[in-house]
Amino acid sequence: MRFSKSSAAALALSLPAALAQTSTTCNPLDTTCPNNPGLLATSFSSNFLEGKSAMSQWTAAAGTTLDFDSNGAAFSIDAAGQAPTIATNFYIFFGVITVKMQAAPGAGIVSSVVLLSDDLDEIDWEWLGGNTTTVETNFFGKGNTTLYDRATYQDVASPQTQSHTYTIDWNADRIEWIIDGTTVRTVTADNSLTLYGKNYPQTPMQLKLGNWCGGCSGEPQGTVEWSGGPTTFNDAPYVMYVESVDIQNSNPASAYQWMGNSGSWQSIKVIKNGTVSGGNGGGSSSNSTSSSSPTSTAHGNGNHTMKHGTATSMMHTVQSTSYVTALSSATAATATAASASSTPSSGSGSSGTSAAPGLVNAATSLVMLSGTTMVGLLAGFLLL
Repeated sequence: MRFSKSSAAALALSLPAALAQTSTTCNPLDTTCPNNPGLLATSFSSNFLEGKSAMSQWTAAAGTTLDFDSNGAAFSIDAAGQAPTIATNFYIFFGVITVKMQAAPGAGIVSSVVLLSDDLDEIDWEWLGGNTTTVETNFFGKGNTTLYDRATYQDVASPQTQSHTYTIDWNADRIEWIIDGTTVRTVTADNSLTLYGKNYPQTPMQLKLGNWCGGCSGEPQGTVEWSGGPTTFNDAPYVMYVESVDIQNSNPASAYQWMGNSGSWQSIKVIKNGTVSGGNGGGSSSNSTSSSSPTSTAHGNGNHTMKHGTATSMMHTVQSTSYVTALSSATAATATAASASSTPSSGSGSSGTSAAPGLVNAATSLVMLSGTTMVGLLAGFLLL
């Protein structure tokens, strides 16, 4: 199915086109959880044109095999049940994330980029293989799925055949989605869509990249229709290419500690080699040797010109079982690494294209992107 921008927007307004993650290995809103592993550096870059060496700070989900060629890392699907997925070995706490990539083609094939936190804050980009004119943006706060009115569809030229840079610029005051240096959407923390800040994404997040088959046999009918119709593999493989990932990290840390269960950014403590300070709302983090009150400073100056190596981007939509498994294993590996010792670590992680089995099997699964609750509504809409 190919959506025009107007029909995609109508779908977003009419139906729960995206479902937030509904569970996590440990939700800090409910209990005391291990610290999130942080990134001590102010910037991070992976150039997948360099091959496997770019995977040193990433964990590949169980069953994921990546190839590397002149287009970067190839996330390839050539049969049902495949969902190649990788996740950073660290979280960031506000910053700018840019992915230079080319989405996978194919009816029912979904390419995704997501920032995700342990309390189910979430910021997304997502592409449908049969939709050659738009990309979806979305966000969730604390896993709130009371309403599904936050998705929008933005114009982008031939995302399956042309490489573009997709950026999320995120601080305590606003989120910007940026394509090739041009801001296409801004959501402020005091927006009604965030319930005036209550459901604004504001806690440490992990970056995840992957693709999956929403049109494969066995998926709910609503998922199949939403993702563009039944998938055939006559033209497989369907490949998502990621050339590079660049991150500006607003609050460098060895770990992030959740204080209390408010889920507010002010409650997050930044740990640097055992030293604790308050988080910063988007600027440089404090170097104080004791706990301090965080400040909210906007990140950047509005100039979104991207330079590889110095600057900078999945949406929790209807998702297949294979993709749930892939994301679960990648996140479980990171969670295990974070709790491996009493001293928070920066999550140095594996250096290959697959997750360490001991890490993958160490934690319970995350439930991402499940379409069962939207099937009836979506199917009904599509039949109108």
